[in-house]
Amino acid sequence: MWLDAISIRVREAGRVSKVTAMVATAVNSDGQREILGVEISTEETGAAWTAFLRELVARGLTGVRLVVSDHHKGLIAAIDAVLPGACWQRCRTHFMRNLLTKVPKAAQPFVATLVRSVFAQPSAGEVAAQLARVVEQLEEKFGDAAEMLEEASPDITAFASFPACHWRQIWSNNPQERLNREIRRRTDVVGIFPNRASVIRLVGAVLSEQHDEWQVARRYMSAESIAIAMRPSLTGIETTTEEEVPALMAG
Repeated sequence: MWLDAISIRVREAGRVSKVTAMVATAVNSDGQREILGVEISTEETGAAWTAFLRELVARGLTGVRLVVSDHHKGLIAAIDAVLPGACWQRCRTHFMRNLLTKVPKAAQPFVATLVRSVFAQPSAGEVAAQLARVVEQLEEKFGDAAEMLEEASPDITAFASFPACHWRQIWSNNPQERLNREIRRRTDVVGIFPNRASVIRLVGAVLSEQHDEWQVARRYMSAESIAIAMRPSLTGIETTTEEEVPALMAG
């Protein structure tokens, strides 16, 4: 499941203020992407995220194994409280932006390339080993960045406990960002909404259109690889490729 929020301007009580549209998307057991829901909140707080997730659970949401989002402390707490047993993957794109603020501008391309090498490894073990090497390399000149990377290591490498054929799809919030851009494109035309109900109508229409498109599009993930990812233990399948999935399923 991917979670994200965007700000939208609304006229309320005679003044213009910003509200937050929280959106949840996921891949179901058939490997198809779908829209789970949208909620409007005054602010993006832990309480707002908790209420949103509880509503999704009340509507039947179950079996969440991984949640991908940016580093919002209230959201992380809400995931722990409402979705016990689900792993949290910190979006690597957002993390990289935060990490690069810890190093001089001239060194940012080098550090970015170094950190990206962690995600280029073929197995969970090699991901962990490369991350340790990168931290060691950064410690000498960029201590703050090394410390930040080391502290975030469990969160930015949660993807590695899932089949490798899914990694590119689950190690960032990029799929959600593309959806957000479409929402922004449509809401920017309006500018300032007259009330929250009008936000729900327009954003809901955009999400409904996207949901329908996903249902007739090619599966985002294969049903077989999803079944493997949903197993209680993923030990030994970290390097599973899409081609190897049928053999694993047969075994």
